[in-house]
Amino acid sequence: MEKYASLVDYPIEDEEEFTICGDIHGQYYDLLNIFKINGNPSAENKYLFNGDFVDRGSFSVECMITLLAWKCANNDFLHLTRGNHEARTVNMIYGFKGEVQAKYSTEVYDAFSDLFCHLPLSYVINKKVMICHGGIFADDGVKLEDIRKVNRVQEPPEKGIMCDLLWADPSDTYGRQPSKRGVSMAFGPDITKKFLSDNNLGTLVSKTDLLIRSHEVKQGGY
Repeated sequence: MEKYASLVDYPIEDEEEFTICGDIHGQYYDLLNIFKINGNPSAENKYLFNGDFVDRGSFSVECMITLLAWKCANNDFLHLTRGNHEARTVNMIYGFKGEVQAKYSTEVYDAFSDLFCHLPLSYVINKKVMICHGGIFADDGVKLEDIRKVNRVQEPPEKGIMCDLLWADPSDTYGRQPSKRGVSMAFGPDITKKFLSDNNLGTLVSKTDLLIRSHEVKQGGY
């Protein structure tokens, strides 16, 4: 994972399929069902799994092994970004650490934790669509170049660009508000619009600005 930047610029062709999947949280059979319905990863059918591969579900190890097997089969067919659950403090609470230790060993868990620290924090597709697990930033003026400069090879800090990319949530209320999670903050539509405008993002697939993220349960699926 060393060759990846914290922000990956990724081009896709018009005829390419590029599927972005949100939190799978250890649901191995759901992961297999995604591939059954949408097709296996391939040169014409690429995937990006946008963090939170582990915790909560009972088969986080199997999810990780499957994703990494596809990654090893062809590095460009399947892409991974880090989520807030790819962190030691969260894994201790929500199950991944205990699962790996029960099925394998502490050494295997440490290897997974080291892998998580090397995962990219964000992708930008065709210089227009930004993808991250959480959201945007507690401070105005953050540019894509600032994300590229983030030292991601660490456990997530309690504040700053990396923290916001993993933890922030959108809000219907304008401006910024404290987060219900107790980490990072909630950002309004005006904050999103300004960030996308400042970084010349949006308008790739529609006439509206676009930021793709995961990190929340949405009963309507979006």
